[in-house]
Amino acid sequence: MDDILAGRNPVREALRAGRPLHKILMAPRLEGRVIGEILALARSQGIPVQRVDRPVLDKMAGSRHQGVVALAAARSYGELDDLLSLAREKQESPFLIMLDQVEDPHNLGAILRSAEAAGAHGIIIPRRRTAGLTTAVARAAAGALEYVPVARVTNLSQAIARLKTEGIWVIGAEGDGTREAFATDFTIPLVLVFGSEGRGLSPLVRSHCDFTVRLPLRGRINSLNVAAAAAVLMYEVVRQRYCCPV
Repeated sequence: MDDILAGRNPVREALRAGRPLHKILMAPRLEGRVIGEILALARSQGIPVQRVDRPVLDKMAGSRHQGVVALAAARSYGELDDLLSLAREKQESPFLIMLDQVEDPHNLGAILRSAEAAGAHGIIIPRRRTAGLTTAVARAAAGALEYVPVARVTNLSQAIARLKTEGIWVIGAEGDGTREAFATDFTIPLVLVFGSEGRGLSPLVRSHCDFTVRLPLRGRINSLNVAAAAAVLMYEVVRQRYCCPV
């Protein structure tokens, strides 16, 4: 896959050049000058380093990885201010998406595609425990990655606090949300927050939401896939803002 960089020198040079990297995987107990430089550069750029067993690296990159593999981003990340600036440039009420540890690249790609179609101003993801902008995500997004800015932040709670200073409401989505989604006003400046597959919103992120919303489920399944739920809620925003307000 073209989003994998293998070997100590290629990874170090990518870091030196400022190439967007999602994560660095490194075998345990590696030492030496180059390894130290890789760790220092990754730390200064906020790129997570995860220790994994060598068979994992062998499977990803063959036998020439020298204990170091980097996952490169398919495109560069933006900043939170970029998303807010886009809403101002369009003279639209902010409409943002935040993902709390959504780890499946196909889900992230599908959410990107829905966000572009619905006219969202951008997506916010954390640096750790999340899918990054790999080529797998780009393929699932079917071109949407070129048009939807993605901001990667160190701390979602701090990002939420910043958004609130801009007058943006933080609305979490979960199965037992306190409000019915289709009876909620989505014309306000907002960020929709979606939790991870299986676990939902983390307790800390949920505690910072202004309120949570739920989708009505008429069948026997008690939840939707996160990408499906995101698409439904994004299009409820579209319906209210541009078609038929509540």
